[in-house]
Amino acid sequence: MKVELKTWAGLGLATALAGAGLAGCAGEGGGEGGEGGEAAQTAPAGEAGEGEGGEGEGGEGGEGEGGESGSDIGALPLPQRLAFMSGHVAAGLALYRAGEAEAAAPHLMHPISEGYEAERAGLDRLGFEPDTFRSVSNALEQGKPASEIERQLEAAEANLSAMREEAGGDPAALIRFLMDTAVEEYSAALTDGKVTDAAEYQDAWGFVTVARELSSELEGSSSQKVAAAVDEMLGLWPKDAPLSPADPAPAGQVSALASRVLLALPQ
Repeated sequence: MKVELKTWAGLGLATALAGAGLAGCAGEGGGEGGEGGEAAQTAPAGEAGEGEGGEGEGGEGGEGEGGESGSDIGALPLPQRLAFMSGHVAAGLALYRAGEAEAAAPHLMHPISEGYEAERAGLDRLGFEPDTFRSVSNALEQGKPASEIERQLEAAEANLSAMREEAGGDPAALIRFLMDTAVEEYSAALTDGKVTDAAEYQDAWGFVTVARELSSELEGSSSQKVAAAVDEMLGLWPKDAPLSPADPAPAGQVSALASRVLLALPQ
């Protein structure tokens, strides 16, 4: 499934890849239901894609992943690709810590699976430590509880944070990108007011979580305003981990709060 992104008119987010939707990871499985695919993505205006990518790779049957189009994800600028991967890992780590190993597993494949090579293109020069993420996935596969490997989980988070700092990029532009992507993911996750695609629901939480982290990099009063708006948005999910509730917040409410975040950003 490919979902075309909406353009946030007047807020600086435009379609940089004319006519081409960017697929995240089609068919990623979640513990409470598999994905039909990730939301398409676009690059904010003014950011040129690095053009890194290759042939799309097939999915990995063991993880229930359908793979992704390398050329699509490789067209995103490196800071956006890193933010995108960080959102998946954030969801995966939160689910792992919540005892939902099956749901966590597909999200934690993004830093290590061959199917996501295009997503990781260029990360080596930022200090990417793939063995850190492999150790987390290996522990999960071995059935180890997250509490036994908390140091490894924290090392994975630290490596992502260090790479984002090294990658640079405009934090406001990255937050716009993550808000747009989160709204699309959340909308795809719900059908008739119920979560029918748990992985998309989890992804949306991950992207909003990364946006919250990036809010601290904004200058002046914008930082506090954006942080407060993102915190309110995160309150629409269960606390600590994006486990699917019986009565999720309506997609329109998520979209409305995302708009508030965008309006709080420096223009």
